[in-house]
Amino acid sequence: MQRSPNVLDDVDRAIIERLQADGRAPYTRLATAVGLSEAAVRQRVQRLIDAGVMQVVAVTNPLSVGYRRMAMIGVRTEGPSDGIAATLQAMPDIDYLVVTAGSFDLLCEVVVSDDRSLLDLTNRIRGVEGVVSTETFIYLDLVKQTFTWGAH
Repeated sequence: MQRSPNVLDDVDRAIIERLQADGRAPYTRLATAVGLSEAAVRQRVQRLIDAGVMQVVAVTNPLSVGYRRMAMIGVRTEGPSDGIAATLQAMPDIDYLVVTAGSFDLLCEVVVSDDRSLLDLTNRIRGVEGVVSTETFIYLDLVKQTFTWGAH
């Protein structure tokens, strides 16, 4: 999915960086930090959200809220993967789905409550028409997860 890049200026980047550090930072604090009025910062934040540049969301650690298994599932398909991706996208246990140009046509990150749920989900994926095979990579430890790459 090719998107035309949004042009960010230094103020946009500074706002994004501050929101990445504290997504609940008040507009008044952001305004002081970047040298604009609160109204101007509010408009910029809304523009960045509307343009799909960023989202302001709460990120949870799945292992801390009862989910016991995280995994990446590589999916090999037959023919175009668009329709298969649309089907997989509707599965609620898949929280990240990308089309790739590697040894897998699709990669699905999943978060489930236990191994049985992972097996059930894997079997549902394998049952999708056009899926040739899957390979599951179970996460043993989450060493690093950041969301700060967008403002560098």
